[in-house]
This record gives sequence, C-alpha cells and structure tokens, in this order.
Amino acid sequence: MNKCPLSIPFATMLSLVSSMSYADGMTFFGEMNNSIVNSNTDNGTRNGKSGTSIESWAAIGIKGDESITNDISLIYKMSFQIYNASTDGSSNPVEAYNTYLGLNSAQYGTVLFGRNDTVFKASEGSVDAFNGTNADINNLVAAQTRSADGIWYYSPKIADLISLNATYLMAENQSTDDDVNINSQYAISATLGDKQLLEQNYFLSASYNNGISDVNAYRGVSQIKLGAFKFGGLYQYTKSLITTETNMKGYSYFLNVIYSFDNINLKAEYGADNSGLGYYFKNATGGSATDRSLFSHVNMSQITIGADYVLSNSTDLYTHYTLYRGNYTNAGVNYTLDNDNMITVGVDYNF
Repeated sequence: MNKCPLSIPFATMLSLVSSMSYADGMTFFGEMNNSIVNSNTDNGTRNGKSGTSIESWAAIGIKGDESITNDISLIYKMSFQIYNASTDGSSNPVEAYNTYLGLNSAQYGTVLFGRNDTVFKASEGSVDAFNGTNADINNLVAAQTRSADGIWYYSPKIADLISLNATYLMAENQSTDDDVNINSQYAISATLGDKQLLEQNYFLSASYNNGISDVNAYRGVSQIKLGAFKFGGLYQYTKSLITTETNMKGYSYFLNVIYSFDNINLKAEYGADNSGLGYYFKNATGGSATDRSLFSHVNMSQITIGADYVLSNSTDLYTHYTLYRGNYTNAGVNYTLDNDNMITVGVDYNF
C-alpha cells in the first residue's frame, strides 16, 4: 500500500507530542475549518467542485522557543495542512505547511530558515475579511505565497510602531519553468501600527515582491478601527514574468468594512482586478496550461457579504455570500464569464 510522502514525518511528530513531556516553551496547536458551500461553478471553491459540497482543511503542528542567552532565543515551528472531510483529500490528505527554525532577539530582530508566508503575503495584516475561505483575496490578487527554501528577517519594532521585513528565496530551487527568467526572488515590506488593531487602532503596510510566484508586484494596505467599525483597503499592481504572459499585468484592489457588536461581526467587501493573475481568473480560463499571450482587457469583480458569530474563544461560526463576475478579450474576441453565486456556511475551531 502506497503511503503519502508526508505521512511518516507527520506520524512521527504526533508520536513525539503524545509520548514526551513538553519542553519549556513548546505549544501543540491546530485549526479545523469545515464548511458547506453551494456554487454555480468550480472556479472559486477551495475544493475545485461546483454544486453543493464540503470544503475542509485543517492544520496541526508544534511551535516554541528556548533561551540561548539573555537576549537570544531559538524559535521553531513544524506544521502540516490536512484535508480531512472532503473528497479532495482522498489521494493526498497531508501537505507541507509553515515549518522553520530561527533565532529571535529583542534587540536585533528575528531570522527564520525554512518555509513560511512571504513578507509580501504577510503585509496584508488582517485586512482580508474572509481569510482562509472561498472569498479569500487570493482569488483576485497574486503572490499570496507560502514559500520554502528561504530566509526571513523581521526587525524589532522601531518606536513601537514600524517594522522592516524581508524574505529571500534560493532562486535556483524555486521556478522550474523555462519560460521564466528570474535572477533573484525576494520580498520586502514595512509595516506601521498593529495588524490586530489592539495596541494601535490602525495598520499600514507597503511591500514589494520580486520574482516570487513568477510576478513582480507592489502592494499598499491600510486598516483603521473606529469604535465598532473596522475599515480596510488593499491596492496592488502585478506584472507576470512568464515570457508568454508579459501582457498579463494590472491592478487589484479591495475595500471592506466590519461592524462588531456582542459576539457578531457583520462584514462586506468589494474587490476588483484587471491583471488576470489571481486564482479565479486562471481557473475560469483553463488554468496555467492555457496560452494566455493574447489575453487582454481583463475585468474581474468580487462582492462578498457575511457574518461571523464568536461561539467561544476557540470556535467561530460563519456564513457568507459571494458573487464573482468577469469578462476579458482573447485574440480580439470578447468573452463574459458566467456569474458565480457562492453561499457558504461553516465552522472554524482552533486549539
């Protein structure tokens, strides 16, 4: 019987966690997210299915730190993503997730080695109002990348406000596409404020992505909390570096508002894109194998309204409705995508 390539390290991690005493600073953590979704098409669903289906994913891992000196600590994280309740996880239910080893210093900052979200991706803060669902911003914007074989640096907060961050990837081990000519792959960002909007009631970021995910991109993010309201916005310009896609370039933006009362968060978001480099447009036009050299005049939009109910410190119930619309030109011929109405009801549990 063939085994998943990741099943051995995954089983080993569980065995270690269950049989040993926790080291000082070690935490066992996880998240499970299950939802029922109904969609007109399979372009935007996480499981690639239309009609009514279950979308499911989970993450499990260990993380922690250990002091080396008075100011320097060894930090680590090993985690896996699991597709546990839907048919898309039948053949390969476990895949690599954020895993790294690094050093942390209050004076000098943090450096990580391994696999992690790029600082470009992380520059979104918490502005993605429907993060981790089928209404995630990555359906319209590119370079939302979790990369391996890389080095990360996060500076200490300057004046308790500003952080400077960088990701550098070993470029020769990243892209295998002969149609992409990339000499270096890195991302840099600067963040101001608090992405959780707790210590400060605002968050701002500016970031640049060079070559990662075969694109160059610039991004600006802002979010502010005013009483019970949170207002957020993201703007991104993206250009493909694939030689047959040099025409694929343009801007994306999202605007959203969240209103919170009692244990309920009401949310509304509008997004637009004319680069055609997000997941949704690629899926709707045949995927990465499609010749995109004659594509032009892409116009995608996404409207989402929804609500979360905080059931406990560990459990959220959520529901949302999303409408995807789009049109484009291919070799001078205009095409209109079918409107995609998606209704989702789910539960998110953290431990």
